[in-house]
Order: sequence, then structure tokens, then C-alpha cells
Amino acid sequence: MALVLVMAGTFAFGQTKKATIKTPTVQCGSCKKRIEDYLSREEGIQSVNVDVKKKVAKVTFAADRTNVENIKVAIANAGYDADDLSATKDSYDRLPKCCKKPDDQ
Repeated sequence: MALVLVMAGTFAFGQTKKATIKTPTVQCGSCKKRIEDYLSREEGIQSVNVDVKKKVAKVTFAADRTNVENIKVAIANAGYDADDLSATKDSYDRLPKCCKKPDDQ
């Protein structure tokens, strides 16, 4: 019985993955909150921490429920660039002025 519990715990732990995604268009604390709130509603996301200074999002997720590409799409849908994926125009246009790229303000 104990062996089964250890194996089940190892299997569940093995499904958790971490990713660091570049978010070069993050400008401020509002951007941080917006991305973290948006991703926290996505299926499979366990934790999100956006570092505004380093312009990265560190995400922990359940690999059996989502993947890095889905997370990048979610960030783009929130209005921000994610690695090589650009923000969608409509979502970027809806961002507050403080969250837009300096050359667009």
C-alpha cells in the first residue's frame, strides 16, 4: 500500500512543470497584475509571478492540462508579447495607457 502511495505521489509531482516566458512589453505593476490575474483563470495554471524589471513571467503549471504554447497565447490574449508571440491587436489596444509600449503612448 505504501509503495502505491509513493508511486502515485511521484506521478502527480512529475506532471508539474515550470516555464520562464519573456514578456518584453511589461511596463509596470498594472501589467504584472493584469497578466497574473489573467493567467490565474487559465486551466492548469498553478502559480504565476511576473518580474517587471527582468520582463519575465515565471509560471508553474500542470503539464497534463496545459502547455507552454497555451500559456504564451494566454499572455498574448491579455495584451502582452510572450517570447516570440506578439500580443493580439485588440487586446493590446484595450490596455491602459501606462501598459502600452513607450513609443505607442
